[in-house]
Amino acid sequence: MSDHVPVWAARLLAARTTRGWSQRDLARELVRVSEKPLPELASLIRRIRGHETGEHRPDAFYTQLYCAAFGLTEDQLFGTIAKPVPTLALPSLAPDPDLYERITRAVQNPPRVDLETVQWLEHCLAEHRRVEDTIGSRPLLPIVHAQLSTVADLARGARGPLADRAVAVLAQYAQFIAWMCQDSRQHAAALAWYDRAHAWAIEAGDASLASTALNMRAHQAWSLGDPHRCVRLAEAARWHDGRLTHGVQGMAAQMAGRGHAQMGEANQARTRLTEAEELIRTAAEHPDEEPPWMYFYDEGWFLMQRGMAELELGDGRRAADYLERGLSTLPDSYRRDRAWYGACLARAHLLQGDGEAATTIALDVAPDALAVNAYAVTELRRAAHELASAGASSAKAIKDSLASTKF
Repeated sequence: MSDHVPVWAARLLAARTTRGWSQRDLARELVRVSEKPLPELASLIRRIRGHETGEHRPDAFYTQLYCAAFGLTEDQLFGTIAKPVPTLALPSLAPDPDLYERITRAVQNPPRVDLETVQWLEHCLAEHRRVEDTIGSRPLLPIVHAQLSTVADLARGARGPLADRAVAVLAQYAQFIAWMCQDSRQHAAALAWYDRAHAWAIEAGDASLASTALNMRAHQAWSLGDPHRCVRLAEAARWHDGRLTHGVQGMAAQMAGRGHAQMGEANQARTRLTEAEELIRTAAEHPDEEPPWMYFYDEGWFLMQRGMAELELGDGRRAADYLERGLSTLPDSYRRDRAWYGACLARAHLLQGDGEAATTIALDVAPDALAVNAYAVTELRRAAHELASAGASSAKAIKDSLASTKF
């Protein structure tokens, strides 16, 4: 999904994915709540797909049908009443009347932006980050992109000490958009947004945010199979040492470690990862000192990073151990990450020659991979290919479980 998809279509898609429904599930729910006969299921699914991609806007009948199925008002679902800042229909994002008036005034006249408005934007971004862990980037990217233009206007209007904080929020928005572009495989757009995020972070004087933008660029390089650039960017992310939190330093060290692992340099990789582990452990002792975008970065998450590095180094036993331990700490709401690391765990079992365990795990994570993680789908297909090459009949079950994907 591109950022040109209408916001109403993104909200409709988000309403479905936050409930964990497939398009088939939604079609059945529409049939259940409708007082009139509806087309056959296959035709109804095509109609839903057209609505969710923004190809066709629902008419009055289907608008009310969707509202009934989701238990939402038309405004909650489609945002029919103009809001100063577009958001998902989350109760935690509904400002009280006084704050709503402040936000509206600021949007209409950016020089009137105040601290309460900037704090609400920070809260809004934090809530959308956490929702993205569950529903993936596709439903959120158009909404957050629409928010960005408003945030940019407010940042330009901010004066005095508030200006740096407003620009830092703008940098966080750009970084989040970059991540969602990368997650959606829009790599050129992701690179451009990471660069924009880094520039705004420097303007705001926020070293940890500037470093994180470089760390995320390192991750993008790693995902594209460019380990040398991954290491260079990770090392550059530490040029601000002395002004960085321990968690941000740890992220840079682990990214360098993963880059060395991708090059097959085991000693350098494990040295950097051990350094990262110490930094992350220190960060865990003072979580309030870490920036809000580091909310996911804990010891369990780091264990899974080590598991990925061991996969690169070809050590299936170590990889499986790290991944299993890390996954045991990961909340169920992190659907995208559970799909990816689960796919990595299947790969780790394949490296050990345990096709049965790999198949069980692959089939378990396939639904979430299909829903929210294209990279996990690719990894599962790779596992199925290797099983098929080894003559394992279970390969077909994995391929069949991925047959409905668009990725």
